[in-house]
Amino acid sequence: SHAGVVGRTIECSVRGDRLIASVAATRTTARTLAALAAGVLAFVTDVLPAGAQPEKPRRIVSLNLCIDQILLDLVPRDRIAGVSFLATDASMSLLAREALGLPSVRGSAEEVLALDPDLILAGEYSTAATVALLRRLGRRVEILPMAQSFEQIRDVVRRMGALTGDADRAASLIADFDTRLREVKARAVVRSEAPPPRAVAMQVNSLASGEGSLVDEVLREAGFDNMARHTKLGPAGRMPLEKLIADPPEVIVRANSGNEFRTVLGDNLRHPAFMALEMARPSVRIPMNEWLCGTPRIAGAVERLAVAREELHHRAEAAR
Repeated sequence: SHAGVVGRTIECSVRGDRLIASVAATRTTARTLAALAAGVLAFVTDVLPAGAQPEKPRRIVSLNLCIDQILLDLVPRDRIAGVSFLATDASMSLLAREALGLPSVRGSAEEVLALDPDLILAGEYSTAATVALLRRLGRRVEILPMAQSFEQIRDVVRRMGALTGDADRAASLIADFDTRLREVKARAVVRSEAPPPRAVAMQVNSLASGEGSLVDEVLREAGFDNMARHTKLGPAGRMPLEKLIADPPEVIVRANSGNEFRTVLGDNLRHPAFMALEMARPSVRIPMNEWLCGTPRIAGAVERLAVAREELHHRAEAAR
């Protein structure tokens, strides 16, 4: 699935086997440390006054690119102890500049423990063995899903707000997200009852995103009909170039150009037939970092596509 492919690409793979020898000589040691940690937590809970709120986490570590970006928007920088190594990759992260200077981790448990976190936020594709090890060592690890819809984006932000003690800020992010989406829907051309023009988001290796994907919802919210919803896709969501050429959509959306990939993965975008189709049809480029992750900032991709939808409408009107 699209979620699985992206998850395996951006998830910091955590390998606990490397840590066992250096942190716990035996399983008994790990169990002992976990028991001690549990005792400390119980003591802290007992001494909190009735009705008092526990202190907000102060050393939060994220192991996932998408979680990185929500975290950077959600909590003050001084409470972030570490982010994934992809957080500063501008080709994948919209907040690469904001993440500069923060400690980064590739997901090994050694790196995580060295940062002494009081909250670890992992994605659903994290290595289960290492997550379990970190928990046995008394670390608080919370697993978050990869949002594949706008409603799931709201749910993840809301949950992260609860975990970090920043529920009000989370509500503000969601409110801003919803306001931007409402403004897009208010555009006359987007809310028109006329059949929406067809569009397809083509990626390297001929990948397209069909019904139920985040990209599908982005396209529909901007006033397009996602061609991939009505096409039988091949393995991993591939759309054969022959199908695209035989029944082309009104608009082609892509994140990359074929020249950015020197391997065969970019051959579909370099193919003469595809390049000729782009010359004949409107083409919109939305960088991968704008819609790779399900975060409130994906509203920017919806806004850009809505502008393209209006331009397409004006062109059609002028041609009459």
